[in-house]
Amino acid sequence: MPFKVQVGPPQISIHHGQTVLITELDGQINWPSDRGLYFNDTRVLSSWRIYANGEPWELLTGGATTYYTSEVHLTNRAITTEDGTIPPHTLGLVISRSIEGGMHEDIDITNNGAKHVRFQLEIAMRSDFADIFEVKSGNIVRRGRITTEWLVSKQQLKTTYHNADFVRSITVSFRNSLTKGVHANGRLSFEVSLAPGEAWHVCLTYSLADGDSEYAAPHECVFDSHKLQHAQTLEDWLETVLKISASNDDFCRLYRQALEDMAALRLPIGNTGSDHMVFMPAAGLPWFVAPFGRDSLIVSLQNILIYPGFARGALEVLGSLQATEMDDYRDAEPGKIPHELRRGELAHFKLIPHTPYYGTADATPLYLITLHAAWRATGDREFVEQKLEIAERCLAWIDHYGDRDGDGFQEYQTRSPVGYENMGWKDAGDAVVYPDGSLVKGPKALCELQGYVYDAWLRMAEIFDELEKPDRAKELRAKANRLFDQFNEKFWDDDLGFYAYALDGEKKKVLTVASNPGHCLWSGIVPPDRAAKVVQRLMAPDMWCKWGIRTLSAKNLAFNPYNYQNGSIWPHDNAIIAMGFRRYGFDAEASQVARAISEAGSHFLLNQLPELYTSSVGQEPLFPIQYLGANVPQAWAAGSVFMLMQTMLGFMPDAPRGKLYVDPDLPTWLPDLTVTDLRLNQHKFDIRFWREGDKTKFEVLRGEKNMVEYCPITDQFDRLKTQGV
Repeated sequence: MPFKVQVGPPQISIHHGQTVLITELDGQINWPSDRGLYFNDTRVLSSWRIYANGEPWELLTGGATTYYTSEVHLTNRAITTEDGTIPPHTLGLVISRSIEGGMHEDIDITNNGAKHVRFQLEIAMRSDFADIFEVKSGNIVRRGRITTEWLVSKQQLKTTYHNADFVRSITVSFRNSLTKGVHANGRLSFEVSLAPGEAWHVCLTYSLADGDSEYAAPHECVFDSHKLQHAQTLEDWLETVLKISASNDDFCRLYRQALEDMAALRLPIGNTGSDHMVFMPAAGLPWFVAPFGRDSLIVSLQNILIYPGFARGALEVLGSLQATEMDDYRDAEPGKIPHELRRGELAHFKLIPHTPYYGTADATPLYLITLHAAWRATGDREFVEQKLEIAERCLAWIDHYGDRDGDGFQEYQTRSPVGYENMGWKDAGDAVVYPDGSLVKGPKALCELQGYVYDAWLRMAEIFDELEKPDRAKELRAKANRLFDQFNEKFWDDDLGFYAYALDGEKKKVLTVASNPGHCLWSGIVPPDRAAKVVQRLMAPDMWCKWGIRTLSAKNLAFNPYNYQNGSIWPHDNAIIAMGFRRYGFDAEASQVARAISEAGSHFLLNQLPELYTSSVGQEPLFPIQYLGANVPQAWAAGSVFMLMQTMLGFMPDAPRGKLYVDPDLPTWLPDLTVTDLRLNQHKFDIRFWREGDKTKFEVLRGEKNMVEYCPITDQFDRLKTQGV
């Protein structure tokens, strides 16, 4: 059993939708801290403490039992009462919680002592209604007023925050107890009287309101949480998704945890015309439970064979938020796909630009790539036709706004006084650096942005072929060919033997060695005769370590393995690069990356990949090192497992033509793999893959065998370039 690495601070996190609870390990919320009950980007509960006659309880054990339920066991210290002292460790306290819209909380106390006991159980709560951005920054400003109302007859405590037309409220109600609650001195209290062996129970329900919209708490006790609606949709989702079995237990555990992480990060968005609830993926806990352009689209691509519904949901929501006008404050331009949408107080009063904010240079081409991938996985031509107007606006944005100066390349630079300095996936302010470690001055033309646009144009050309618009398809292929030539002329550096990280504001090459050119392999903008050099450079010792490819070369003066994006290791970055390796026939290197990420995952608690991790330089550690502040669960970290599996099996769906192409290359560490419930349009497949000598063979166990066809992965991508020509 490998050493297990804990990610993040010791805490318990549960959530559903956009309601998130983060507590200490003992189930309490200490003040001040960043813990709390969050609802639509507002902290509606900032402190929660429980006492017996003023004495705190002692933790035994506790944790999240599912992503939406938790259970904590505590016991008493010595408690002084008017009937005498209650000996320590004779009372058992269990706090159980479940979230669905609001929160249900069960409090159970058992008297394990030999004498009758009587005491006051007290719960102290506070609500600061702070915006999530301010909590995260540690700079909380009170703008409105808070009122609290205790309704004795209803046994309800309602706390409301008003700031002009911004309103949030939390209503705590008591049920299923013979003991009446009292609110006084800022605390809720109950008199508990227990004979030896007797138990006491109360339900607290926390209903949340956003203006006129109320989100009721689950009615059922947590013991019956399997009756919750989202528990049923979770069961249905797990039944729907692609499942695997293999002799490598670590990979199976990693895959299973990834499925559960993706289930936890689903944001329900309604029906959108299908027979089932449709979801889009949030980015990650605890700070990014919101629609995110780049993240949601990349996660949808990672899940395209696992759960193509994510793509449908992401395309639906992000398309509805597509910019229609110029807005410098939000970095919006007509046709641009948003980066992030928030619903807290700061966004409501436009004190931050996230209404939504459009500071992303890659979400718009990624939207087109995802639209094509969804069509290839489902064959749903009608859905593509519905989204064609949005796609055309995306294409227009790429031409007129993505290319800021008309030189044929995509550049970015914020126009907002509070905008992001960097708008690629490496969006930290210090992420784009020169070889000497100094910050690059913009506008910046990142190498991978050119690849994304190249790929988007080719994919949209295939869609236009399908829609019988050959002239439009021809136009896009011609633009892609011009970009291919221009990119390889301007970004390639012979002396470096590698692509420039970017072109800076003066159109000079930024000859920094970073992981970004690996995305260019994924997009196909690299000529075959240069691919080997790109692969070799990414696998060189300053970029490669036991746990994956680093974001930045260890030789760069800005390199720091403990920095967010200047030396750390990101699973999703590695998965994209691995797929690029296979695209150009570098199967061994793709397998090496897949093994590194898989083995790293086996070291994390629950086999749960975090957003990022790191590794020291020199003598490599025997396990990956936690990055402080990494989100977990995190959507594109979990999705990287699916992308790595797709890479190793060489899957390429072509539902419009009734084909599933495969080119499997299982490594020695994963000698067999069986996938079940793989869906292609209305068809289901179970397929077994196994190594035989140096080759990987496959057998269709269920489904129409003539639909599954071997095709070299390099040919699969070549067909994309030439389809319709």
